[in-house]
Amino acid sequence: MSRLGTGGNIGTEAAARVRPDGYTILMRSLSPNAVNVHLYSRLGFDPIKDFESIVYVSAVPNILVVAADSPIKTAKDLINAAKTAPGKLTYGTAGVSSSQHLAASLLGIVTGTTMTHVPYKGAGIAQQDLLAGHINFMLDTTGPISFVQSGRMRALAVAAKTRSPALPDVPTFDEVGVANIHSSAWYGLMAPAGTPIEIINRLNAEANVVLRDPETKKRLATLGADFGGGTPDEFSKFVAAEVISYSVVVKASGAKLD
Repeated sequence: MSRLGTGGNIGTEAAARVRPDGYTILMRSLSPNAVNVHLYSRLGFDPIKDFESIVYVSAVPNILVVAADSPIKTAKDLINAAKTAPGKLTYGTAGVSSSQHLAASLLGIVTGTTMTHVPYKGAGIAQQDLLAGHINFMLDTTGPISFVQSGRMRALAVAAKTRSPALPDVPTFDEVGVANIHSSAWYGLMAPAGTPIEIINRLNAEANVVLRDPETKKRLATLGADFGGGTPDEFSKFVAAEVISYSVVVKASGAKLD
């Protein structure tokens, strides 16, 4: 079943309330399970206590892009421009508190720069304005890949520890000398708290088989995604670290939804 709304909160709360028998699981994602706890004064679930982690599935890193005809040629060029004229550079996102907004906020935190946020009603509209020269840059996940591959956008850096498989020639921020800018839209499977450990382990084992399949890896690579897998405990620790990390990023972004 699909229950949309409130940045994933409705569906996540519903998943937290179902019978913990292994027949209903949730595809866990960044916003409802690491970000929203810092955006909403009240959630109908606890992203840590109300769920059992099953397996990390994948993550799609944000990519720093500019239009192909932009005078900004490198990530360092962009950062230097932002330092020279605080607030002058503009970036587009799918809206306040979106993964693009928070990725740009992280860039500002790490580099000590101020850039102007221009929220849109969707990433596609922002991409068109970037191509038209109405904004200076974006940090986005899968959206820019086809534009970069077609030569309409220039990718400057990937916000991950490793390069994107879809854009292997684009360096990471770490590689261009701007450390610790890691921002991805990640996904993983979880079950409601109280699901028996033998069920969690069985689901984990089966999911790892699928994630190791060459066709699965090929499909994820076309999306610029990394390859998941691992143990439930590893995924639990990852989520807990993300909740802590985004408390700082959300505060710096100034986003608040209620």
